[in-house]
Amino acid sequence: MAYDYEHIDVVVGGRVATVTISNPPINLITPDLYMELMALSAELKADSGLTVVIVKSADPDFFLAHFDVGAILEFPTDTEAERDAEQHPYHLMCERFRTMDKVTIAQIEGRVGGGGSELAASMDMRFGVKGKTIINQMEVPLGILPGGTGTQRLPRLVGRGRAMEIILGGDDLDAETAERWGYLNRIFDPGEIDTFVSALAQRIASFPVEAVRLAKQAVDGAGQPLEEGLLDEAYLFQRLLRTEGAKANMRRFLEIGGHTREGELRVGELGAELGKAGTS
Repeated sequence: MAYDYEHIDVVVGGRVATVTISNPPINLITPDLYMELMALSAELKADSGLTVVIVKSADPDFFLAHFDVGAILEFPTDTEAERDAEQHPYHLMCERFRTMDKVTIAQIEGRVGGGGSELAASMDMRFGVKGKTIINQMEVPLGILPGGTGTQRLPRLVGRGRAMEIILGGDDLDAETAERWGYLNRIFDPGEIDTFVSALAQRIASFPVEAVRLAKQAVDGAGQPLEEGLLDEAYLFQRLLRTEGAKANMRRFLEIGGHTREGELRVGELGAELGKAGTS
């Protein structure tokens, strides 16, 4: 893949892509950056060589500020509002990050707001920094509403009442509260987030590709009725049983201490050993 953008730098190492956004002075989602993010989402989705995508910012104070308000003021309003027959392109972009067969991780070290928060909320995981990460859905104070998936994604992420507070209050949400509410997976002291996110990405990328992809697909199936989700889970489990990666890793698990008291007491370490064997 080319990954040639003006405001986005993509570094691929093994099966992990690290995406760094840089659009000074505040990482505003301008029309140009929006088009690049759209193209990037399609390019990442099509890249079969990747398992994990980390998205971060070159600016320690801003992950993504929000969508360009000046550009929104230029949106056409000379006709009556109509319900679209198809999803809006911004929605489609966010959904690509959510549903692509790669694990998407937002490394949010500064402020994230508006459309930037909607994009981050669509990713599989979000990590932040104590005293630095701040989330703000600032649309309602402007007289509009989060139109880039926020009214639908946030209630699923943090619950209806908390989503109402975030959206209708339009105020800053600090890292500690965002972690407690489930917007952020974890928060770290400054300087620690890079090490954790990189290690997690490399660990996931070391496991059998089919297992990572189908496990994500199974988790995403939780949005449907439970009975349907369980049927899908059983089917995907059966598919993985037939892969060489599963057979090799299960045999290796037994060889390195699985089913022994000593081995099972450090089963997380055994998982890391299986990953190393898969990448050697």
